[in-house]
Amino acid sequence: MAGLLDLLNSPMGQQMISGVAGQTGQSESKTADVLSMAMPLIMGAMKKNVSSPEGAAGLMGALSGKHDGSILDNLGGLFGGGVDESVMNDGAGILGHVLGAKQPAVENALSQKSGLDAGSVGQILKIAAPILMGFLGKQTRQNNINDGNAMNALLGSMLGGQPKQNQSLIESLIDADGDGSVLDDVAGMVLGSNKKKGGLGGLLGGLFGK
Repeated sequence: MAGLLDLLNSPMGQQMISGVAGQTGQSESKTADVLSMAMPLIMGAMKKNVSSPEGAAGLMGALSGKHDGSILDNLGGLFGGGVDESVMNDGAGILGHVLGAKQPAVENALSQKSGLDAGSVGQILKIAAPILMGFLGKQTRQNNINDGNAMNALLGSMLGGQPKQNQSLIESLIDADGDGSVLDDVAGMVLGSNKKKGGLGGLLGGLFGK
């Protein structure tokens, strides 16, 4: 089963990175850094959401409708004339639903890690979210996923093998104020570790060694 890192390293992933970079006016290496950190976070938050029956039903509904994977069939067209506003609005909606009030904290942390301003990071996330949902929709169909438990397992397998730089990022996003925030749980899931605060220092080498 394809994991997130396989996706980013695939020809489709490279097309996505170059397309997002072109859309936001950022370098491909910085865009790749942001995507390699952001996508596990978004997917980890989705995994947290499907732990409730309502969350699972909501995600399954979205994946069987608009996010069925068809967006992946024409990434060239998606980026060809600039990303359509409806796609950006869709991405904003997905991020709002998945990250909620934590979205600004996520964007600021990714900004500090990548060296891009938070506004650019936000743009990258808005474009990436519908593509990530499409990827998830395709995997859901290919693996005949039809309930929350199976979806939880699928998300877990796609999150497998996160590199150390993502782990430190996710640790750094944890707030230790005990509010039961989604990112606390995401960190526990992706890292399999106890909550601990990590600094935001240290630049990423990036997935692509650039």
